[in-house]
Amino acid sequence: MNYKETKAAVTTITYDKNTIEAQTENIYEAISIISKRAVQINTDLKKELVEKLEEFATYNDSLEEVFENKEQIEVSKFYEKLPKPTAIAIEEWLEGKVYHRTPETE
Repeated sequence: MNYKETKAAVTTITYDKNTIEAQTENIYEAISIISKRAVQINTDLKKELVEKLEEFATYNDSLEEVFENKEQIEVSKFYEKLPKPTAIAIEEWLEGKVYHRTPETE
């Protein structure tokens, strides 16, 4: 998924409890689904960030030489400005983009 073009809020927003629980009719189940999706998003973003930062990695045995790589700093700042994974997960949940299922109990 492309999380860079999300419309999720960067600031704190108060959501209506009824809209959050509308799909499951249970607020705890909805929060559980949203939290699992946030963990997935966080894992994807972290993996992507590590891959991009490894492009700039230089492996030195000397601790005295520390280089400031401006491209690496810019990449890090870009990822810091992205909305939090929880905000992205809530936005996806409210837009109906999150697939969830409940195993049937017999």
